[in-house]
Amino acid sequence: MGITNSSVKGDFILVGFSDQPHLEKILFVVVLVCYLLTLVGNVVIILIFSIDPKLKTPMYFFLSHLSIVDICVTTSVVPQLLWNLRGPAKTITVLGCVVQLYVFLAMGSAECILLVVMAFDRYAAVCKPLHYATVMNPRVCRALAGVAWMCGIGNALILSTVTVLLPRCGNKHIYNFFCEVPSMIKLACVDIHANEVQVFIASLVLLYIPLSFIVTSYGLIVRAVVKIKSAQAWRKVLGTCGSHLTVVSIFYGTALMIYGQRNSSFSHTHGKFFSLFYTVVTPSLNPLIYTLRNKDVKGALRRLFFRDKGSQQ
Repeated sequence: MGITNSSVKGDFILVGFSDQPHLEKILFVVVLVCYLLTLVGNVVIILIFSIDPKLKTPMYFFLSHLSIVDICVTTSVVPQLLWNLRGPAKTITVLGCVVQLYVFLAMGSAECILLVVMAFDRYAAVCKPLHYATVMNPRVCRALAGVAWMCGIGNALILSTVTVLLPRCGNKHIYNFFCEVPSMIKLACVDIHANEVQVFIASLVLLYIPLSFIVTSYGLIVRAVVKIKSAQAWRKVLGTCGSHLTVVSIFYGTALMIYGQRNSSFSHTHGKFFSLFYTVVTPSLNPLIYTLRNKDVKGALRRLFFRDKGSQQ
């Protein structure tokens, strides 16, 4: 009844996991836990970067921006998802869908560029250590972060606006749990070949090309370390680059499974579970990866904890 009434008002219907109702209660708990972990973990990273002078480096500057992006990505999707998982109504207002479409695409695109920038930072740290402070000075760092945000916002303004303006002829069923461009363009009642080409070009620019830059950066890092022929150098590089490389593997692995797969039957069945991992689970893993694999972050957390404990005494 809730869906029918909402349909009359023009709301979109997020089909999501309604075809598997036995999973919805489990998914509700999983999504809620992941969301809380995302909020707490990323807020902690932003906090310790802001107050710990030992983390005033380019790497953690970009990491704090990545944390902001992760918070925005999950917050644009999860509250609506939790609301739809808790009951039979699977709707989202037109305004809510449009906001979700713009925010998610902007933040996801910005993250693609931020990961490239962080790979360049690691390349400069390992391959150009004597010139690192000059290459990655605060002005350059702010400019690179600004480019990432501008690319994300620009891509969202173009793709999302074109998608929103497509005629839908009353089609309201979105075969996903949130509003995203590939799912939204399928509602159109006109030829969407041009839109699919736009999505492909955007994927090429924001996924494949950045990933090639990241792979190239790490190839140069490996080549530089191989020349040194030192086990200690390998351990240092793994300690410096391991967290970022792990995050890149998870992020791009799931993103390519979603946006590199054009089979409609795939998107209707398995695609939404990859999307769930990409939008909900991955942002909750990033703070854990950087905390567990990074001595600087763990040290900052200990200093923060013991300082607070000491001040209370």
